[in-house]
Amino acid sequence: MSRVANNPILVPSNVDIKLTDREIKIEGKNGFLSLSIHELVNVVYKEEALYCSPKRSEKYSESLSGTLRALISNMVYGVDQGFVVGLQLVGVGYRAQLQGRNLALNLGYSHPIEFISPEGITIEVPNSTEILIKGADKRKVGQVAADIRNFRLPEPYKGKGIRYTTEIIVRKEAKKK
Repeated sequence: MSRVANNPILVPSNVDIKLTDREIKIEGKNGFLSLSIHELVNVVYKEEALYCSPKRSEKYSESLSGTLRALISNMVYGVDQGFVVGLQLVGVGYRAQLQGRNLALNLGYSHPIEFISPEGITIEVPNSTEILIKGADKRKVGQVAADIRNFRLPEPYKGKGIRYTTEIIVRKEAKKK
């Protein structure tokens, strides 16, 4: 069984924690996040560290405490450092440009695609084939990246499409004559 919940979460000095019975609020330089705490998990804040422990010694309670510990750790990291996901556009004529908070994508369709950036997410376009998605909430950053990627998934024959910068597309061999 995993022992993730036993590890303390070290809280940097520039992050503020407000802990009540059923909710934790974390505020830092990148924003503000809150999370409700399940009734089977104890969360204690002492000596610049957060500790998660199960209230009962049963499997469900222990798994919830590990999950909650990971979520709180991601929140602390997000409000302090922030999360970044990079996307790369591969294909002839595939371009991205920023128009205010909106992202305009030319992906080979007959019309450009407008993507409206949600609250708490900043999108940057360093050049016309790269997109950087930044934010404090890891789930929201990943979901926005997945939504943009779904406009044109990478295909396995030529490798065209929108891919993560860390993604490797395994190419298939074309049909032989």
